[in-house]
Amino acid sequence: MPERGSSGSNAGVNSQAASYPTWIGFIFVFNLIVGTGALTLPGVFAKAGWLLSLIVILLLAVISYITVTFIIEAMASANAVKTWQNLQVLKRSYDFDSREDVRGNSLAVESETDVETDDPTAALLSHQQQVDASARLERMPIYAQHSTLQYYTLDEKFELGEMATLFFNDVGRVLFYLCISIYLYGDLSIYSAAVAKSLRDLFCDHPNATTPSNYTSLDFELESSWNLSAANNETDEDAIKLCWQNNTLSRLTVYRLFLVGFICLFGPFAAFSVQKTKYLQIITVIFRWCAFLLMISLALKLLITDGAKGHPVSMNIYGIPALFGACVYSFMCHHSLPSLLAPIRDKMAVGRILCADYLVICLFYLLLAMTGIFAFDRLEDLYTLNFIPDQTDDHSFAAELLVGIDYFLALFPVFTLSASFPIIAITLRNNLLTLCLDTSRIESYNYFVRRILFPMLTVIPPFAITYFTESLTSLVAFTGSYAGAAIQYIIPIALVYYARNTCRELLGSGVVNDFHSPFRSPYWLVFVLLWSLGCISLVTLNFFLDVSSA
Repeated sequence: MPERGSSGSNAGVNSQAASYPTWIGFIFVFNLIVGTGALTLPGVFAKAGWLLSLIVILLLAVISYITVTFIIEAMASANAVKTWQNLQVLKRSYDFDSREDVRGNSLAVESETDVETDDPTAALLSHQQQVDASARLERMPIYAQHSTLQYYTLDEKFELGEMATLFFNDVGRVLFYLCISIYLYGDLSIYSAAVAKSLRDLFCDHPNATTPSNYTSLDFELESSWNLSAANNETDEDAIKLCWQNNTLSRLTVYRLFLVGFICLFGPFAAFSVQKTKYLQIITVIFRWCAFLLMISLALKLLITDGAKGHPVSMNIYGIPALFGACVYSFMCHHSLPSLLAPIRDKMAVGRILCADYLVICLFYLLLAMTGIFAFDRLEDLYTLNFIPDQTDDHSFAAELLVGIDYFLALFPVFTLSASFPIIAITLRNNLLTLCLDTSRIESYNYFVRRILFPMLTVIPPFAITYFTESLTSLVAFTGSYAGAAIQYIIPIALVYYARNTCRELLGSGVVNDFHSPFRSPYWLVFVLLWSLGCISLVTLNFFLDVSSA
């Protein structure tokens, strides 16, 4: 469950100690956005076509950046509302003290007038002056009362859940937590399937993806993984494949065994409080970037030495659902953005940092996907599976080095996703607790509800989903196209809209938000909303049309 940063003087000390410069903020945001979702891009690029994919990913990058600026503005507005609330508390405290002083002065005047005069007006004069002054202060615009006070800042961290609680009504808060819970369920499903599938393909007999000619017809998988009929055919076909030639275990059975083992090993962490350490993050980041750079380098090597093996079409509209879901998922950073922006020292550079991040990330995605779709004539839905090591009799140093690199890439999703799975599970569990229980008295609930029931509700649904399907492209398409699109597009629109209205009512129009979005016109809100609804409708229409025609 998101936790708000400390306030007051202690917050200032802690934020100063935990702050970091602009270039560190650039790296953190870059690492937050570029994750394992990028590994599904080459596969969906090949299905949707290189030209259509190029257009869609550029457009989605721009719209995702627009909604990121909405999150920044909403976060600054939340800080302004918090500052206003603190001022009201101080003002009420000051008025109470003033009334106590006036009451004491009135008693003193009353005792004097008992001796000197019988006029009651003199006894209440001081009290009436205080009331008049307080009334004038309340009618005065907020910027005139505190002309030097900075309301709009990014100093205090406000997570999306906190902003939803601050700006939304009860229905809006429930819808928000439902949406983010569905998204986290999709995350856990993708993580589970990716780990089990990577281990299955690593240990089972499998030709090296760098030699596409070695593939047989049995290795062919679905063309449109978001199609239910095709997914069922894949499962039936995969069930008859043997993991090893001299063994009766099928590849599907081995996948499920690895899935059960993974859930049994990491699922119990959902019942505890686990945090990523700084060193784990550093190791994960280094591991991730070595893998990405190696994949790009190997694809370029294949293109230079063997020429283009892949010949993708330029456009295929039937690949749009998977493409849309993968691109939305690959640009997702909105749910964790406040945690990274608050510690940046130069808050006015936040906009430039995010703009630079999105430009570099978009170029990086294009380089990763474009080299992959032309280097391989067949692409797995998880790109690292194209680098499964092959058995070879060549024991030279170069050959052994390539085999070691292939093993490194094949195990890349296993290590990185295993490190993230407990954190996502705990986040989902806390969101479910917030949605269903009164967290202010969480300790009053019995041990079974807190420590067993909700952790089971967190882990079992993703396990059930991935037990019956291993299609990562389907999972990414659903998670990104629905829950991901809501978090990345619709929720930022709602947050910034209600934040602007709330601040206008409380502060007036004289206080300027220095962190306002460059896309502050209401027409931008309408445009992004219509775009997201149109994309979701198109994905849903294509999905049902394909199912009905199957």
